[in-house]
Amino acid sequence: MGKGRARVAASILDADFANLGYAVKRAERAGVDRIHLDVMDGHFVPNLTFGPRMIKALRGRTELPLDAHLMIDEPGRHIGEYLDAGCDSVTFHVEIGEPIAPTLEAIRAAGRAAGLAVKPRTPLSELEPYRELLDIVMVMTVEPGFGGQSFMKEVARDKLLPARELLSHKAFGAEVHVDGGINRETAEFVGAQAVDILVVGSALWTKGHDMGREVRLVRALADEGFQYQLNGGRPPIPRDRWSTFTSLPKHLAKRAMDEIEAGGIPVIMLRGDGQINPDGVRDYELLVPMSVESLTVERHAEARDAWLAEADAWRAAWVRDHGTAHAPEPG
Repeated sequence: MGKGRARVAASILDADFANLGYAVKRAERAGVDRIHLDVMDGHFVPNLTFGPRMIKALRGRTELPLDAHLMIDEPGRHIGEYLDAGCDSVTFHVEIGEPIAPTLEAIRAAGRAAGLAVKPRTPLSELEPYRELLDIVMVMTVEPGFGGQSFMKEVARDKLLPARELLSHKAFGAEVHVDGGINRETAEFVGAQAVDILVVGSALWTKGHDMGREVRLVRALADEGFQYQLNGGRPPIPRDRWSTFTSLPKHLAKRAMDEIEAGGIPVIMLRGDGQINPDGVRDYELLVPMSVESLTVERHAEARDAWLAEADAWRAAWVRDHGTAHAPEPG
């Protein structure tokens, strides 16, 4: 997992199709963050690749997340197969000719991330009716169907930041993906457009290239673009960094966690190493991602004060009712 903000998804479209299992393991060793699976049916796009049976086989070869990009005519008809194959997220195209919302709902009902992709000439406004159902917006900066095409910079400029705004209803976890022509030459530009996931294909599979170095370069350049173009020169907050929001007795910590998570902010509740309560149990710490720490404070600072006051009252009542504090917990 990368240490910064940007994430690299390795597209295996240009890998050796005779040995995709090895290609996936190679990409994993090179440090990619996920595997991008381009599914093509020969109808929606002229090319033909693979389907759910191949994805299911690859699922057993890696623990990395599998992102399926369905470039097919009827995703709704086949969505169950792709979910059963082990895809962690499924993105399909808004340009298809069948109802879109039911397929997005099916993906989300299975606990996976649901996304819509837009071709270069499709306006982003086509996604508006489905905004509340989206976890992912994928902006295509090449025409879908073949690898190795040239990056369309004007498409990235026009769509990537607005795509981030389209997902602003989600407090945490929504992702903007960019797919097409991404390499060390284009990574800094798309990073400056607040992209979360950079789909990198042919640049990783070029003979003689060090795949691990390409991954590190793309990720670092994308973070640099974000830092200096959007973040006032401040390094981006790493996605895997968490901070303690508060520490509370267990029964109050569980209630506070449920309230925070109801607003779409994930919480990790861990036994702390600080205060031991009069019942002999240490406080539990509530950790939130640093990337949404300020939002958590904005939403829950007053509630935190109330929880801490309630904790003090509970401790005092325990000592009053039991006459003495229990011995500290073992260990």
